Amino acid sequence: MTGGAEQAVRARALALLRADAELARLVHGVFDGVPPRASAPYVSVGGAEGGDWGTKDRAGREVRLTLVLAGAGSARGDGAAARIEAIVGALRGGAAGWTIVAARTLRTRFAVAREGGWRFEMLVRCRCLAG
Repeated sequence: MTGGAEQAVRARALALLRADAELARLVHGVFDGVPPRASAPYVSVGGAEGGDWGTKDRAGREVRLTLVLAGAGSARGDGAAARIEAIVGALRGGAAGWTIVAARTLRTRFAVAREGGWRFEMLVRCRCLAG
C-alpha cells in the first residue's frame, strides 16, 4: 500500500485545483509538477512524502504535499494564494481507495524565486485511512 496514499492525495489535489473556476481566472494553469514552459502565475503540485499513520485495525498514512504558486506578489497572485488555501480544506473525503480524514496547512513560505518573481509555497498535511 505504500505510495498509494501519496498518489491518491496528489491526484485529489490536482482535480480540486483544476476544477476551481475562481482559481482558473487567476492563474494560467495547474500542473502536475513543475511545467517545462509556463508563464506565471501558475500552480504546481509538487512532491508528496508519506509515513505510517494507522490505527490498531486500519492501515493509514500521513502524507505531506507541497503546493506552489509561481508568480505570487501581485493582486492576482495574492488572490490565487488565498484561493489555494481555501481549497485545502476540501481535500477531505474519498481518494482512490483512501479516505482523507484531515487536511491542514502546516507551513507557508513567500520568497523570491530563483528565476525571478515571487513564489508562494504551502506544505499541506493529509491524514489518510485505507478503505
